[in-house]
Amino acid sequence: MGLASTPLFPASASPSFVRTPFHRRLHFFSTFISTPQSRKCNINFTKWHTRNTMFRVSCSAVEVEDDINDEACELVSGAELSIGEGPDCIRAYLFKAVKNNNGTGVLLLSDIFGFEDSSTRDFAYRVACNGYNILVPDLFRGDPWSKDRPKAMFEQWMASQDAQRIAKDIATSTKWLVDEFMAAGISKKLGIIGFCFGGGRVIEVLARDQGSCFGTGISFYGTRIDQSLASNVKVPVLLISGDNDPLCPVSILKDIEKRIGRGSRVVIFEGRGHGFAHRPLSPEEDVDAEQAFTKMRNWLHDGLAVNN
Repeated sequence: MGLASTPLFPASASPSFVRTPFHRRLHFFSTFISTPQSRKCNINFTKWHTRNTMFRVSCSAVEVEDDINDEACELVSGAELSIGEGPDCIRAYLFKAVKNNNGTGVLLLSDIFGFEDSSTRDFAYRVACNGYNILVPDLFRGDPWSKDRPKAMFEQWMASQDAQRIAKDIATSTKWLVDEFMAAGISKKLGIIGFCFGGGRVIEVLARDQGSCFGTGISFYGTRIDQSLASNVKVPVLLISGDNDPLCPVSILKDIEKRIGRGSRVVIFEGRGHGFAHRPLSPEEDVDAEQAFTKMRNWLHDGLAVNN
């Protein structure tokens, strides 16, 4: 098993980050203590209310690079948000690094299981622990796919998720990030990450954005991708998948990589199926998931943290 591509960065060039192996996930969201708060945003178009939470991570459960203080990733704040007004109001969750915050905003688009899914929130937490501010919106307006539904109902459920509404909600989330980080002069460009369904939307978002707000993107085994849109993407994209994933053919990713250019990269993991990077099912997948996370964080560092 393993990678079917060359390393993105030489070992000597890899930036320092916090590592939390997938086999030791923290599942912090089930044990946090919350303090209700409300806050009005300092921008005109939206109002957001937060339920702030501070997550403490035991240093014994987190591997930290030698040149990072152990306290650098000790705290990540979590805030449950409502963004927008009236029928355009959407729920989201914001993860913010507290002590090593680099000021960069990243939009994370979930798979079909939604923004409250434990695997998605674990992943978002890990990214935040490396210094980023991660916004995870509710793409399905409280109606994500659940594993207890009959598979025969999937296409009917998918058809009920209006594509234009989802695109509008993503635009609302992007605008919130812009006003919170870019308009404040903290972050020059945003990043975007997506899994599965969300990974497919990464290409759509970047094609519409035309390099205006987003500086880079990472798509994990994106599904239902419109390949023709890739030619309109103006920033480099990292595309990660397995060669045993029927929902995300390698040939499509290679075509997208070629259409985008701009230093984009396809990274394929041999023998891996769908979803391995954020919800591994075996010890072998766990190792590849950790490698995938490392490549993603290096990509974010090179494309966002350095330039911001």
